[in-house]
Amino acid sequence: MTGLFAPLTVRGVTLRNRIVVSPMCEYSSEDGFANDWHVVHLGSRAVGGAGLIITEAAAVVPEGRISPADLGIWKDEHIEVLARITSFLREQGAVAGIQLAHAGRKASSARPWEGGRQIRPEDGGWIPAAPSPLPFRESEVTPHELDRAGIRHVIDAFAAATKRALAAGFEVVEIHAAHGYLLNEFLSPLANVRTDEYGGSFENRIRLTLEVTEAVRAAWPGHLPLFLRISATDWVEGGWDLPQSVELAKRLEPLGVDLIDCSSGGTSRDQKIAVTPGYQVPFAETIRREAGIATGAVGLITEPAQADAIIAGGKADVVLIARQMLRDPYWPLHAAKALGVDVPWPIQYGRAKD
Repeated sequence: MTGLFAPLTVRGVTLRNRIVVSPMCEYSSEDGFANDWHVVHLGSRAVGGAGLIITEAAAVVPEGRISPADLGIWKDEHIEVLARITSFLREQGAVAGIQLAHAGRKASSARPWEGGRQIRPEDGGWIPAAPSPLPFRESEVTPHELDRAGIRHVIDAFAAATKRALAAGFEVVEIHAAHGYLLNEFLSPLANVRTDEYGGSFENRIRLTLEVTEAVRAAWPGHLPLFLRISATDWVEGGWDLPQSVELAKRLEPLGVDLIDCSSGGTSRDQKIAVTPGYQVPFAETIRREAGIATGAVGLITEPAQADAIIAGGKADVVLIARQMLRDPYWPLHAAKALGVDVPWPIQYGRAKD
C-alpha cells in the first residue's frame, strides 16, 4: 500500500496508518489535569482506528494556557491520568502523542462557548507573556515582554514538560509553534518587534523556536519522533509566509525534528483566508518538496478519497483530521471500507464490521 492505510515508521515508532487525530482543545480541565472526558474522548479515537492521536495543546507553564480550562503538563502530578490515557491508546493499537504549548499573548481567554474573550486579572485571569508588548486585540491587556530570564524559563519549561511526557508514556511529542501562540509570535514580524537577538531579522525571529527544539530533542529519547506544528503563513502581507516556513523547516530537520505539521494563520486579526477543502495541503507539499522533510497536511480534510490522494500523491506523509474526527470518532474504520481496504476492527465491535 502507498496510500492512507500504508504504515509509516518514524525513528523507532510505527503508525498503523497515515491518519492522525489533530490536536483539538477540549477546554475541560481543572488546574491542567486530564480527566474522564479526556480518557473517553481520546480513547474512542483509538478504538476508531487512527494511527496517531495527539492530545490538545498541553501548557508547559500555567500562564501558557489558552484558557484556565486547558490541559497542562507543567507539574508531575499531571502524569498519572495522562499515563492512563496512553496505556489505553497503546492497547488499541494507536500511538499516543502530546502537543506541548505556550499560548503567549493569546492566553487567559474564556472558553469558546463562554465568548472566548480575554479574562482580565481582576476577573481571575492573568497578564500574558509575549515577545513584544502588543495585544492580539486592541481592547485586551497589554502582554508583558519576555526578558532573557523569561525566555530561558520558557525553554526550560518545554524541556521539563518533555520529560513528563516520556514518563506518561507518550511516543510522539509535537511542539506547537502555530496559530499565533508564543513561538509563532516570535516567528512573525507582526507580533515580534524586538530589537535584541530574538527580534528583527529572520535569524533572530526563529531563534527561540530553534532553542526550544534543541531543548526538547535533548530531553526526548533518540528513538522517539519529534513533530513541530507551524503556521506556514500569517495570511497577511508583510507577515510570516511560506518561503520563511521552508527555510525554518530546513533548520529544524538537522536539530532532530522528524515532521512538520503544516497549519496556518492565527497571528493577526487582519488575516484573509480563502477556506476551501484541503486549502492548507499546498503548504505541506511545498515544505516536503523544498525542505526535504516529512510533513503533515491539515485543514478541511474530510473525505476518504481526498485524504488517500494526498498521501498517494506525495503531498504529505500523514493527514491530520480534526473536526471530522469530532463528527465521527470511527472515521478511519469507515474510510478503510470506503477505500476497499480491509483493516482490523476492535474485537468487541467485530459484528458490526460487515
